[in-house]
Amino acid sequence: MQAAPVRATAIPSFTTALRAVESLLMSSGQRTARRNAWTSVLEDRRRAKDRVEAQRVLDQSVSVSVRH
Repeated sequence: MQAAPVRATAIPSFTTALRAVESLLMSSGQRTARRNAWTSVLEDRRRAKDRVEAQRVLDQSVSVSVRH
């Protein structure tokens, strides 16, 4: 029984494949706009997470000061 042949090239990740298709279908400006929009979404999510954490800390500090 023979061993399966070994691939010489790496299989591209899904992201790499998606970007390749994106580059074929969209102009450079559209790609830039889409990436900028996605970066904004990620930044908004990070800020929302920070707000939730800050509110949690404030709520804890208020409840600790009320107890004393």
